[in-house]
Amino acid sequence: MSGPPTWVLLRGLMREQRHWGHFPATLAHALPGARIVTPDLPGNGTRHRQTSATRVADMVEDCRRQLLERGIPAPYHLLALSLGGMVAVEWASRYPQEIARCVLVNTSMRPYSPFYRRLRWQNYGALLRQLLLGDPRSQEALILRLTSRRHGAGNAALLDSWLSYQQQYPVSRRNALRQLLSAARYRAPASRPAMPVLVMAGAQDRLVDHRCSQRLARAWQADCLIHGDGGHDLPLDEGEWLAQSVARWIGVAMTDNGEQKTVQSTCG
Repeated sequence: MSGPPTWVLLRGLMREQRHWGHFPATLAHALPGARIVTPDLPGNGTRHRQTSATRVADMVEDCRRQLLERGIPAPYHLLALSLGGMVAVEWASRYPQEIARCVLVNTSMRPYSPFYRRLRWQNYGALLRQLLLGDPRSQEALILRLTSRRHGAGNAALLDSWLSYQQQYPVSRRNALRQLLSAARYRAPASRPAMPVLVMAGAQDRLVDHRCSQRLARAWQADCLIHGDGGHDLPLDEGEWLAQSVARWIGVAMTDNGEQKTVQSTCG
């Protein structure tokens, strides 16, 4: 008898599991009974002293090893943001029997979009300056400004939290560059992985052009949802919408008395 579904949440560049904020709890409420797992990639979070991989395929193997060591068996449902989306796609392509479904949030990949849309060219100078010369606070402030539509103009409490994460588990410049390299060199497969795929994006993403998600969805004939006001970090900006959209997509909703019911999937 199979157990409850396991949802694996994968973050992006230089981010760790605490950057999910309240979203794991929000998703758990939208998907009653689901197990939510938030592993860190090497070089981030509690694993910040480890060397980051320079190949997305190696990140996949690391995630698989982590889950098996924790006794969490496949199949997995993946919800992945940015670089995490590349990890999800590679995982689903290499080991389709392990993945039940994928939700890809604000991700971008070769060959479906050019580099100047995958990382908006207007940000190149600021990102390089902060990565090479910036202090932790100004670096985190830039990341918040570029990734959040809702909080980009300023959120002192959130910025303080992010700074404390970086101070406790600092991501080295070397590891940041290695993660950037892995994202830049990754090339997605020509065809969609065999399982259901939902592509989601925020139309106000200042870091990655949301058209990258649209192009990927069209190329793969995958379901696609775009939030008109969301930024790059959709779990932060529009976590409730994201969780409920995923629930509707897989045909699960909550009735007033807390029971599950099947509903029509809605995709845009």
